[in-house]
Amino acid sequence: MKTFDGFPDGNLRFTPLPDLFFSELLPHIDDLAELKLTLHCFWRLYRQPKRAYLREPELQADGVLLQSIKRPGQPPEETLAEALERAVYRGTLLALRVEHKGQSETWYFLNTARGRQARAAIEARLRQTNVLVQPVEPTTVPDERPLIFKLYEDNIGLLQPVIAEELREAAATYPETWIQEAFRLAAERNKRNWRYIRAILERWAREGKDDERHPRHSGTESFDETRRRFLDELE
Repeated sequence: MKTFDGFPDGNLRFTPLPDLFFSELLPHIDDLAELKLTLHCFWRLYRQPKRAYLREPELQADGVLLQSIKRPGQPPEETLAEALERAVYRGTLLALRVEHKGQSETWYFLNTARGRQARAAIEARLRQTNVLVQPVEPTTVPDERPLIFKLYEDNIGLLQPVIAEELREAAATYPETWIQEAFRLAAERNKRNWRYIRAILERWAREGKDDERHPRHSGTESFDETRRRFLDELE
């Protein structure tokens, strides 16, 4: 993990965020790439007051953004496309499809008063030229939330984007039955925290699960006894 030395003294540049971002939007964003994209758009657009939109090619070529949203095993361009789709579906971003001379791209606006006015004005102006424009409406619902998200919220509490990314990785790594049982065991022992559940999953992956042939199973104790000993050793 790369550490941060802290913000230096002196006059620093700031990017303002509406209070509603924290109270109405942030609690519902469960995808880390979508959250980072949203914050990045606020930052970029605040730095360019004369233009209220970001072009799709600009985002695809933005090294800072691509580095921040990269996921193991997935090209950052694909992660970006998914994050944009989610942000448009959520209503955080507004999209306008622009086609000219056989080429097309999408422009993205923040769903603020300035962004809405800018999209309407640009659309009206471009319709008077040879440029084809079409507002992009969300037509597909993003994938259903993974079961592990519901298990987390039911057993631990409010889901934040940072932990959501780790839960996605766990859902892709371990069988769903393992995840369900790990949450159940943690609840039975009143260990309602992700660190404990993750330790169960990691140990099952490393040492085996419910396997009589595993060297940690003595052969003289029942599976319930083995499981209790296994959980005791995690504490």
